[in-house]
Amino acid sequence: MSVSTRSIAGVLADLVGRERVVDEPARLAAAAVDGVTPRWVIRAAAVEQVAAVLALAAEESLAVIPRGSGSALDLGWPPARVDVVLDLRGMDRVVEYNPDDLTASVEAGVTAGAFGAWLSPHRQLLPVDPPGAASRTLGGLVATAAHGPLRARYGTLRDLLLGVRFVQAAGVVTWGGARVVKSVTGYDVPKLMVGALGTLGVLCELTLRVHPRPEAEATRLARFDSLDAAGAFLARLLDSSVQPHRIEFLNGAVLRRLMPDEFSRRLGGGRAVAAAFAVSTGSVTEAVRAQSVEIDVFAHEAGGESSPLPDDFWDSYATVIAEAGRVMALHVSSLPSQLAVTVRSVELALGDLLPGENPAIAGCAALGTLDVLLPASAIPVAARLIERVRGSVANVGGHAILRRAPREIRREVDPWGPIDPGPLALMRALRDEFDPRRVLNPGRFVGGL
Repeated sequence: MSVSTRSIAGVLADLVGRERVVDEPARLAAAAVDGVTPRWVIRAAAVEQVAAVLALAAEESLAVIPRGSGSALDLGWPPARVDVVLDLRGMDRVVEYNPDDLTASVEAGVTAGAFGAWLSPHRQLLPVDPPGAASRTLGGLVATAAHGPLRARYGTLRDLLLGVRFVQAAGVVTWGGARVVKSVTGYDVPKLMVGALGTLGVLCELTLRVHPRPEAEATRLARFDSLDAAGAFLARLLDSSVQPHRIEFLNGAVLRRLMPDEFSRRLGGGRAVAAAFAVSTGSVTEAVRAQSVEIDVFAHEAGGESSPLPDDFWDSYATVIAEAGRVMALHVSSLPSQLAVTVRSVELALGDLLPGENPAIAGCAALGTLDVLLPASAIPVAARLIERVRGSVANVGGHAILRRAPREIRREVDPWGPIDPGPLALMRALRDEFDPRRVLNPGRFVGGL
């Protein structure tokens, strides 16, 4: 039998401690998700507290939204309801670190910046670098499948996540993957958790593979006057023995924001930049030097030019991308071999709806994933714009999801785009298995799951 709201608040205080239950109106309003104010915010400090809160939520049919830094709460559909925001930032311990084995187990509230500082004395790194990564929690990065330029060399968190300790919606603490104590038979649990938005369980502890930091690194900027020339360079680079850590595509709008003086110089010479690639390599010093020479040769052979970039380029790049995508961002996936066609299709799809805007387009060229970063002027035409982009990339076998947009747009347009009935049925079956009562993040995931 359900208890009263006042009684639920008392039970929550008994479970986690009164100081960890936030119910003051001003603080609750600050924790609103897509404009919906929760009834309580719980600042969890241990997996046992998470389990107790979820057990109560399942019994009382409360909707729980797990939250880390809160930087990706506008991903997916607006939630169907919000009762409890479960703040995991207090779970911020490094549980175990084995530098010789290149593995570490951390609580989900550890930020990527804090973890990087922990690894630095051992010259190791977790190669996950989306914009703003330093302040984002590792649990949040896993739940949203966040990635950055280093994806080209090291893969995504699906490749780096070895094991998880999580709490299922009914309050059951479960292990999956490495360091298994209790697992869910038949599922590769860590991979299921990546990108699931916390709908299959609340991540509490992660076991991660880390990598040695290279002895030397260098970044080259290869610039081209046409998308076809850029495509030829990319094909040559991917077919070579060069092993880049990053291959980021930048259209002219991104380059203009990053290097306004360089962009103006080229325009003054009558040569506009249609596309560029920032290519970094990391290894021993001699290997980095040799690979940089090869990159220059490939750029020249494709009709472009190449030059070095400063050591702080990637910090500047992350800042520019974060700012350009602050209002609205579409994430487009295609094939590396179709990069020129994909970019051209997107630019044509945007052309008459955003005349004179020239939106920023950038992303991991090695995998054919691009972010289309849209200004505030795109909001009035967002529905038509998104439909056009999806239609244009579908013609080359791609798709697009709405990674960020105001709540009103995500209510009008499916953020995830069309999905075949088969995969959707599989996702629904998994959700029914892990969270049949729809306690966790109800309504946010693909198909409104």
